This record gives sequence, C-alpha cells and structure tokens, in this order.
Amino acid sequence: MHDDLDWRADPLPGWQQADLDLGRDDEGPLVATLVRRAPGAPGAQATRTPRASGPAVLYVHGFNDYFFQTHVADALAERGYTLYALELRRCGRALRDGQTPHWCTDLTEYTEELTTAARLIRGPFGHDRLVVMAHSTGGLVASLWAHSLRNAGVVDALVLNSPWLDLNAGWFRRVVSTRILDVAPLDPRQVVADEPSAYSWHLHVDHGGRWDYDLALKPPEGFPVRAGWLRAVRRGQARLARGLQVTAPVLVCTAASSGPNTLANPLLDAQDTVLDVDQIAERAPRVGPEVTLVRIPGGVHDLALSAPRPRAIYLRTVLAWLDAVLVVADDDAVAADLADLAARAVAPPDELTRAGADAPQQDRSS
Repeated sequence: MHDDLDWRADPLPGWQQADLDLGRDDEGPLVATLVRRAPGAPGAQATRTPRASGPAVLYVHGFNDYFFQTHVADALAERGYTLYALELRRCGRALRDGQTPHWCTDLTEYTEELTTAARLIRGPFGHDRLVVMAHSTGGLVASLWAHSLRNAGVVDALVLNSPWLDLNAGWFRRVVSTRILDVAPLDPRQVVADEPSAYSWHLHVDHGGRWDYDLALKPPEGFPVRAGWLRAVRRGQARLARGLQVTAPVLVCTAASSGPNTLANPLLDAQDTVLDVDQIAERAPRVGPEVTLVRIPGGVHDLALSAPRPRAIYLRTVLAWLDAVLVVADDDAVAADLADLAARAVAPPDELTRAGADAPQQDRSS
C-alpha cells in the first residue's frame, strides 16, 4: 500500500498532489493522482467541532473533468470534513503524454486506485469515517465500487452529484445501438461521438461563465467518446439497472429539470443539459436500499458549479444530509437544516425550476 507518498505542490494554491503507481499498460506508465489541501494551509484544519481524527470525503470527478472545486472543500471543512480528490488513471492530473484521455474498457479498472485511496484515508491519514462524493460518470463508477465493497465497511456514506446512471437518449440509441456496440467488431478506440457541449463551453470565465480552470484538463470541446469506453459505461449502467446493494446511505442530487445542450437554451445556466434528471430519479433507488433523492432548484449538471443560489442549496443539502446520517442532530441549526431538506425533497419540480431561474447570476468565484 502507498503509505509514504511523494507530495508536491499542486497548481491550486494551497493544495498538494501525489501519484499512486498503478504499473504499466500498452500506453506506458499508469498513475492515479490524489489531491489534498496542504497541511497548514488556510482551511486545512478548519472544524466546527472537535472530532477525534474526523471524517473525510473522497471526491471522484466525471468525464472531461478534474478537481478544481475548492469551494466544496471549504464548505465541508467548515463542518469538520477533510476533502481528498482522486484523479482516476488517464484523467486530469493523472493523464500522461501519449495516453488516451479518460480511456478504459471496464469500469472495474478503477477499483485499484479507489481502494488504495480509501485505505490511505482510513489508515495512514487517520480518518475514522469516509464519505465518497462523486459526479456524473464518477457517480456510476463510485456506485459500482461501493457495491463491490458493500460488506467491507469501507464507505460510510455516498453522495452522488448528477450521476450518469443511464444513457441520455431515445429508446433506439439506448437499446438497439447499445446492443450493436456490445457485439459488433468495432475498434475499441474508434470515436463514436465527438460533439461540442454548450454546457462545457459556457462554464469557463473566458466564455462568460463564472469558473476559472485548466482548459487542457477540462477542454470546452470535450474529449472524443470512444467505442470501448462507451461500451464499458453501458455495461456498468446495465449492472446498476439490475440493482446494486450499496449498504451505506446514499444521497442522489440532481437539477430540477433538463434541457437542450445549446447556447440558444435560455436556461443553460439553470438546467442539467447533459443528463436526463428524470432518468436519474428513476434509476436512483437501484443503487441501494437507503437512497435519498433531492432535486436542486436551478442547478446545472455539476451542481457545485451552479449559480450562487442553487449552489448554496446543493451544499446545504449535502451538509444537512451528512449530519443526519453521520452526526447526531442535537442542535437547532441541524434540525432546521433537516426540516428544510425534507421540504425541498418533496417540492414540485416545476416550482423548483422557477425558483432556480431567478437565482443570481453574477458571482465569478473560482
């Protein structure tokens, strides 16, 4: 196990990164990269109440994505949680020259780095509880991994931010095309989709968005979708559709509505324009026996990158839920959070969408 990591400065100020050696494959050396706030950096020791070694959050990114959402770490730190982000093999900081970005042919390939990171956090790093927080494709990967370790007591809670639980397409593409992809003798690296995303383009400050991040690691045009990778995703989604048994409590958060992924969409900054939120809601109960579903008013695909109001609602929802499942809720503030969470969990989606559409749009935090 990697218990003596070589930590070095990360491009994010006040953060560090270290690689986990995963051997080699036909494209060369493989690593995953673990990211943490540097010891002694502002916020590194921020806690609301003293707790032994305290709980940790392991953050798992999505496709065409990497960790830069330090405001999420800040919100968690104020509540006593230490965030570690994991860049999976060939993704983000772990991508090496000559490698195919985000490439895999089986989502179980990521088991090695996820399990290694969890063992480090619960072992040498000294944390007594582990929350896994995962976005989009990372949400599917994390769900399958947590299911595989359901009897090991590794994961104490699972937070899924717009998880990719089904293909956002009509019946023909979801059923017939998927079957063809599964059995046809396609070159696994053949590009099957390479379309620009208005959502990805619009997020960045250079294009009128509010977020500043490395465009080499998260390009606005995205990375090409290859046959072998999409086959792996569809097989993972099919496994989830049959029902998982993640024994830890699960929170699934989505936007209140979905819409077209075009610059002409007036709600581009207030809808999930990547996934179908109704599909997520339908599949969410199949993750495990204890699943809470909350739709966030005015949220976008990555709820943590939403406008200020829905972003605050999302983070408040996560923190209230974590207090409910990991901490004894014995004070008025936590009780109020839980009451608010319960009210919003049953609010009509149309009402939530209208509320989000009125959210402030001018914040440009990074």
